[in-house]
Amino acid sequence: MTTMTEASVREFKMPDVGEGLTEAEILKWYVQPGDTVTDGQVVCEVETAKAAVELPIPYDGVVRELRFAEGTTVDVGTAIITVAVAGGAPGEEPAAAPEPEPEPEKKPEGRQPVLVGYGVAASSTKRRPRKGPEVTVAEAAVQASIQTELNGHSHAPAAAEALAELPRPLAKPPVRKLAKDLGVDLATVTPSGPDGVITREDVHAAVATPEPTAPAPVAPVAPVAPAAPYDTARETRVPVKGVRKATAAAMVGSAFTAPHVTEFVTVDVTRTMKLVEELKQDKDLQGLRVNPLLLIAKALLVAIRRNPDINASWDEANQEIVLKHYVNLGIAAATPRGLIVPNIKDAHAKTLPQLAESLGELVTTARDGKTSPAAMQGGTVTITNVGVFGIDTGTPILNPGESAILAVGAIKLQPWVHKGKVKPRQVTTLALSFDHRLVDGELGSKVLADIAAVLEQPKRLITWG
Repeated sequence: MTTMTEASVREFKMPDVGEGLTEAEILKWYVQPGDTVTDGQVVCEVETAKAAVELPIPYDGVVRELRFAEGTTVDVGTAIITVAVAGGAPGEEPAAAPEPEPEPEKKPEGRQPVLVGYGVAASSTKRRPRKGPEVTVAEAAVQASIQTELNGHSHAPAAAEALAELPRPLAKPPVRKLAKDLGVDLATVTPSGPDGVITREDVHAAVATPEPTAPAPVAPVAPVAPAAPYDTARETRVPVKGVRKATAAAMVGSAFTAPHVTEFVTVDVTRTMKLVEELKQDKDLQGLRVNPLLLIAKALLVAIRRNPDINASWDEANQEIVLKHYVNLGIAAATPRGLIVPNIKDAHAKTLPQLAESLGELVTTARDGKTSPAAMQGGTVTITNVGVFGIDTGTPILNPGESAILAVGAIKLQPWVHKGKVKPRQVTTLALSFDHRLVDGELGSKVLADIAAVLEQPKRLITWG
């Protein structure tokens, strides 16, 4: 039987649960120190800039320490929990156990997918421990001296060689950018992270405690007015982070990158509403979500099939228009964590029952906060249903990387001229926003007109689809 002292400590590090994410917030711990965990058991839930994700532990053992409290934002690659696992030398103290030796590097064959909860292979994300002493302030002074020789003395070659031999400060790209923005030379910063890595706190400390310099005459500065007091009884301040922070950045980037054009059409959808009621009785659709959104989605897919150039994206780097031969249909969903846009993969190839099933799963998963990062990547066109809030229509902002988004307004009983007479009819207003760099007015108008035509005469789903 293996005792607790016959164990070694393993650190489970925050993995990159999406594509290139740099941090995640710990929402909830499902275990506490002393709990026994097994390989694949979910130990915590984290929220990234894209979704809430549950993280499973990749080994068996006993929880020794939770490194961070709930609500803390942690950088990817940082150890968040330690577990005592069986297999160490007898009498070995878990808290002092060294980290396991890294496995020999293997040459990756193509792109290695990330397994949620297990992180990326060590060879792809973890920098090897640096050999030799850390860069100190004294060494920074040597660098400065060598640079002086490079700039104005005859011993420049020898100085350059000495400079090249000094180790380069270790820091993650976001930390390097922070240092650059604050005007901090990383060579002058004393690292506090593992393996001599410079952290954000080290950079801020370098700014807060600059090296002493000779006093210089300073002009009198007017005293800075104190910040207005924060009345907690009248105001509440909420930190911008997670999904809300990512959504804000994406919307600002989209609004000021893609030139938006929005067109509107008001359409009689009485026949569509009758068809919805008929489909609810269809045995092939029993138990599935059948509502107007289902037929609106189908109408959009028909319009894209008739006008495929609308389903595209703008590649700024290569100055190309990328035409997509598939439709990943995004559905904007309001959740307690903010607006997200998961998409139905290959929606163009789905039958009406399959589309209804996918819509139901998408909505349920989004409401439960279980949408995966993969479900929100690769969208090509989006629908936002503002009508559920009783709104007539809007001017939606494009989801980044897409060329069109359809806003659906509330369906209301209104007076309408039908067959030469004014009658009460079910009417809605549609708004189509598109990227005017790759979609001109004619193409956008054709797509919107086709959507309206299908909703006015749903039989076109058969003849056109």
